[in-house]
Amino acid sequence: MFRTKLCLGVGKTFDLDTADQIRLFAQAGFDGFFTGWDGRVDEYRTLADELGMIYQSIHAPFKLAAAMWKPDGEAAPAVEELLACVRDCGRVRVPVLVVHPYIGFDLPYQPTEDGLRHFRTVVEEAKSQNVRIAFENVEGEEYLKALMDAFAGDSAVGFCWDSGHELCYNRGKDMLALYGDRLIATHLNDNLGVSRADGSIYWTDDLHLLPFDGIHDWRDVADRLNRCGYKGILTFELTRASKPNRHENDKYAKMSIEEYVAEVYARACRLGYMKNRMD
Repeated sequence: MFRTKLCLGVGKTFDLDTADQIRLFAQAGFDGFFTGWDGRVDEYRTLADELGMIYQSIHAPFKLAAAMWKPDGEAAPAVEELLACVRDCGRVRVPVLVVHPYIGFDLPYQPTEDGLRHFRTVVEEAKSQNVRIAFENVEGEEYLKALMDAFAGDSAVGFCWDSGHELCYNRGKDMLALYGDRLIATHLNDNLGVSRADGSIYWTDDLHLLPFDGIHDWRDVADRLNRCGYKGILTFELTRASKPNRHENDKYAKMSIEEYVAEVYARACRLGYMKNRMD
């Protein structure tokens, strides 16, 4: 049995109802799962308890993420959405809410004091619910930095490292070197880095390939996770569907869902073994 527990995020491309995905993950050997915020979190908590699985986190919606940085009136729907997510996490005993600090590829990126104040409201609610907010590395690193600086030393705030986002949205910058000491969640996946010759970033490079199918050095990943002292769950966020005009994920769609999840588990075990051997 691995000392490192393994979890997998549910996905719309898995061609099964979410509850059936969770059952399949358990059959494949995964210790836990994460979901989005879709109005069924009570059902997922009940299922996790029945299966003896870890309900590792809820991923907050992110379509309104940019609005968090706008003045009060424009930000209100985004703030209320995150507050509702936090309260649901607390109610169904999910310890981590993963939050995107921003969405969008329009420059310049300019964090605001309004945004920090709005996020402070969310963090204070998280404390009252015994929930931790894990800010994820996405496009617009300036917003992540602003939040990590603003909440430095706050035990209710941590970092969710998306290994694939590091390659494409962060252009290969070592995000664990910056925030690994505050790592509380992972979204592990692979891709091929930035595809545009001018170095500009775009969402179609965020492929969410299985580990070892892209350009990440997974021995280095295991070593970096150990260097920052991470002893938590290895959580994977993957998709079977290719992005528009891309075909890297097509081979996954040709597998049955059972074959695909079995392959995901094999890759997860491989990384877990590497991390434990190097620990």
